[in-house]
Amino acid sequence: MGEKPVMVVGLDDSEHSFYALEWTLEHLFGPSPPPFKLLIVHAKPTATSAIGLAGPGGADVLPSVEADLRKISSRIAEKAKKICSAKSVNDVVVEIVEGDARSVLCDAVEKHHASMLVVGSHGYGVLKRTVLGSVSDHCAHHAHCSVMIVKRPKIKA
Repeated sequence: MGEKPVMVVGLDDSEHSFYALEWTLEHLFGPSPPPFKLLIVHAKPTATSAIGLAGPGGADVLPSVEADLRKISSRIAEKAKKICSAKSVNDVVVEIVEGDARSVLCDAVEKHHASMLVVGSHGYGVLKRTVLGSVSDHCAHHAHCSVMIVKRPKIKA
């Protein structure tokens, strides 16, 4: 029997992406051997993109912003590993790649010949999606594999 297909799960620091990871583990990784090799990818923003085009003195804060971004990325990776371990999915690789999430996730699909990409949905409205650019929309149109967008159910008040 050949290699298992690869599933890439995109993860950021949001509840939406961790929900997508948990949903995926619960619904697609059962008690039997998992059907996929799991690769979790976190796109770490560059320090310059995180602070934007800062004016004079912007370069002075870059090292501390970079250190903070590294800490956040490490925390995301550790949390992902804990979630996987709690669901008895131990054969997981977590990659932290610097860059824009849209490019990072599509590149990871190509690099690892993934057959599925899973991303969470932030549920932004049309205006916010237009301004920010939706990672899930971009991936659905540009990733060379099936893309599953996991939405959190709306909580009724």
